[in-house]
Amino acid sequence: MLKIIAAILTAAILTSCSTTDSGPVVKLKDNEQAVPAGYKSWPKFLMNVQRGDAKQVRDIYINPIGARAQKGQPFANGTTMVMENYAAKPGADGKLAKGELLRVFVMGKGEGWGDSAPQGLKNGDWVYAAYMADGVTRAPEPAAACRSCHLPLTKVDFVHRYDEYFVTREGGTYRGPSGGAY
Repeated sequence: MLKIIAAILTAAILTSCSTTDSGPVVKLKDNEQAVPAGYKSWPKFLMNVQRGDAKQVRDIYINPIGARAQKGQPFANGTTMVMENYAAKPGADGKLAKGELLRVFVMGKGEGWGDSAPQGLKNGDWVYAAYMADGVTRAPEPAAACRSCHLPLTKVDFVHRYDEYFVTREGGTYRGPSGGAY
């Protein structure tokens, strides 16, 4: 009798979970996505992004799922991007040079992941996490700051530098709104 009850309970639990062919679907929330091991071996989204306004240089990596995206289309569920923020030092060539690594940010997309976002800050199915330079210690930046910065980017799947990524990925030179090469 106990075996039958256990089997019924197991079946009830399993059918109440959202599943895919590969198992249960996990819906992550902000600050739940860890820094992925080996992300530096992933394709580069953009490198040495100059942010003079923030006195930072940024390197951004994208996992292979995200790297398969086509221009004009949203990134697939399963996409993860990792952004390293470095303190900037003036370089000899007039550009900013990387200094000390300050923070590591993770942006991930999965079905329903953004459902728990605060009212008015939903960025599709994206979630955000911030870490100190060690990639383990949580950074004090609230995910709401990431969400509010990405919120206006609905036409490009909430991803900064979307157009620049696809132009440079295809071997071109990105010309920003002012027409200057980046």
